[in-house]
Amino acid sequence: MSIITADQLPPGASGIISGIRGETSIRRRLMEMGVLPGSKLTLVKWAPLGDPAECLIRGYKLSLRRTEAALITVETNQER
Repeated sequence: MSIITADQLPPGASGIISGIRGETSIRRRLMEMGVLPGSKLTLVKWAPLGDPAECLIRGYKLSLRRTEAALITVETNQER
């Protein structure tokens, strides 16, 4: 089990959200969009120019900027 940020996930990989870093307003906004600790996050793909990412969270697709994804920590089963 390793803890990484969501922007470090390769396309198709999943993890369980363990926390959200950043300012209170950014954390609140992400949580209002369903990015909650304990939820599964799958990084579906990155846009052709590398930003944003398409993520699957709680049964819906969400686009996250790379800077936002870097604030989300996830637990994965992959070895680093």
